[in-house]
Amino acid sequence: MLKLLAPLLIFSCLFANGQVNTVNITRVISTLAADSMMGREVGTPQSDMASAFIAGEFSKAGLKSLPGSTDFFQSFEMLRSETMEGRVSFDSSVAETGSMLVFADQEEINWNNSGAEKIWIEKGQNFGQKIFGLTKEKGNRIIFADTSYSRSFQRMRSFPLQKYKGLGNIVVILAPHEPSSYNVSVKSKIITTRFRNVVGMIPGNRANEFVVFSAHYDHLGTGKAVNGDTIFNGANDDASGTTAVIALSGQFAKVKKKPERTLLFVAFTAEESGGYGSTYFSQQLKPETVVAMFNIEMIGTDSKWGKNSAYITGYERSDFGTQLQENLKGTAFTFYPDPYPQQNLFFRSDNATLARLGVPAHTISTSKMDSEKYYHTVDDEVETLDMNNMTEIIKAIATSSKGIVDGKQTPSRVKML
Repeated sequence: MLKLLAPLLIFSCLFANGQVNTVNITRVISTLAADSMMGREVGTPQSDMASAFIAGEFSKAGLKSLPGSTDFFQSFEMLRSETMEGRVSFDSSVAETGSMLVFADQEEINWNNSGAEKIWIEKGQNFGQKIFGLTKEKGNRIIFADTSYSRSFQRMRSFPLQKYKGLGNIVVILAPHEPSSYNVSVKSKIITTRFRNVVGMIPGNRANEFVVFSAHYDHLGTGKAVNGDTIFNGANDDASGTTAVIALSGQFAKVKKKPERTLLFVAFTAEESGGYGSTYFSQQLKPETVVAMFNIEMIGTDSKWGKNSAYITGYERSDFGTQLQENLKGTAFTFYPDPYPQQNLFFRSDNATLARLGVPAHTISTSKMDSEKYYHTVDDEVETLDMNNMTEIIKAIATSSKGIVDGKQTPSRVKML
């Protein structure tokens, strides 16, 4: 009995008078999910308010900004193109504006069998992932996709897809076969949106070994009134994760001893609209320098196993989860493998970009994805969350990360199964 009690006492004493307590957790999440934040939609003044609040918390904790930066903001621009008129001829066929997708940096495009790389997407490939990936790479491209993708093509047309500024122009056309020639003429209206991640750092003894704690601070903004409420507060999704990152940053900053590895605390923008913030962040780092990523998503409600538990997406793809659980021996907390594999959660959050590059980047969550009734609704409010359990989850994340932060554990790289 004494052997069990000792780790439990250590688990609680580690956080005495620290930042991971229910009062502080409630303060932070109540600010992020307040009606005044209007759902923290990207590109709005309220998104700027949220990012400024997070930066203020990082500053109060004593975090450092990234080398070369004078503040905690990692800013970038993205473009959305509205096609005004367009025409693509290929072989004996002609495609008009309504049957093309355009991702443009410039208002006018005129290509005649040159000026763009021609790509053919045949049957059986992942159309959405292919297009989405190409919008993040440099170069002009005209993409012809087999007509079997017509349903995915029309779905994609309904989304306000965006691309990073300066990467080039992309035109996507459905075709019954791979064309041998093409002629493109497109006029577009270019709309620029400014984004910013919030990034704070605690330098470690190993300057080029990073441990990342992250969450996304954006949400859905406002929408049609439901019982008089128009604000998607996003308390669980993902003010809860962002609150965890803020609390963890303050907790680690209070430790007098310098960490062995350098710690990065990141609040991502634009997760809800395509993962643009985490993608941009990942492009600023060499993946081999990132030892692990603790991405935190929706931890405000009890998991399917009840209190003192959470799950890790992609558990089977590295030994990240088993290492974390090893550090929790003697506590009441358990990390489980993702119980919703059919929902592909490992690739649906901000861990995905780095994970695809081999980084043991995993998401920690408690959300019951088969029955979370407030998910993406106006009722996702602070009052629906369990602050005490959320506090214990954040403590468990801090405790479980100790071996990795101290440089004594190094998770295996992610396997693409």
